[in-house]
Amino acid sequence: MEVKKTTVEKVRELAQPIADELGFFLWDVRFEKEGATWYLRVLIDKDGGIDMDDCEAFTRPMNKALDEADPISQSYVLECGSPGLGRELRRPEHFEVCIGDVIRVRLIRPDENGEKEFVVGLVGYDKDKILCQKLDEDMNGVENVEFKLADCAYVKLNDDADLF
Repeated sequence: MEVKKTTVEKVRELAQPIADELGFFLWDVRFEKEGATWYLRVLIDKDGGIDMDDCEAFTRPMNKALDEADPISQSYVLECGSPGLGRELRRPEHFEVCIGDVIRVRLIRPDENGEKEFVVGLVGYDKDKILCQKLDEDMNGVENVEFKLADCAYVKLNDDADLF
């Protein structure tokens, strides 16, 4: 029996070779409805960050691949860009590539101490949980803590903290 692929899986298969050829990391593919409009968002990254020229270099072959494969029947807007600062970690490879970084974890419900939001160091990942270290004021790990992914509203890279 053939398993039917989602729109995101089909687009990811088209986008991955383009990202690889250009030396980019395919961060995420999202197909989301906002109001009456569907958006296909392909997020790419590279060491040092993505700029407008990178987005253009990726968008041209991505458009061509989408036109040829025609994986989406309804109309949509294609957006190719950077995942940006404070990017959300959603896929296993996001967690793997961010081990050693400082992240923000927001829980769906407060923990036993009444806390919902944490800024911690990511030290490990498995499919159900993330292993972290609470940080002191000098950003040194002081205590191990783990979070079940099912309990997290979101997990984001904490690289935008000094902007607020």
